Amino acid sequence: MATYQYRCDRDGVFEVRLPMGTALPSSQCPVCGGEAARIYSAPMLSLTPRELVTAIDRTEKTRDEPAVVSAIPPARGRSRGPTPASNPALQHLPRP
Repeated sequence: MATYQYRCDRDGVFEVRLPMGTALPSSQCPVCGGEAARIYSAPMLSLTPRELVTAIDRTEKTRDEPAVVSAIPPARGRSRGPTPASNPALQHLPRP
């Protein structure tokens, strides 16, 4: 079921739940019985996780205003050394 919004000139906005794709361009107001026109509103984006909204906003911003890097970022405290071999027999081989 989908929620559709209609606006009555006299009583304001009300919602109607109908199967998806079956909403008519107008509906009867439940209060006064008058004709109410369908209005279009944003989907329920408040149910989207905050992290996803932040990532989408960041992506949209960088499309038009890419971040400019003027220096190499600082090291994160971890040096890049050789990684130990997963097989113990390979640890005794010479390294280049």
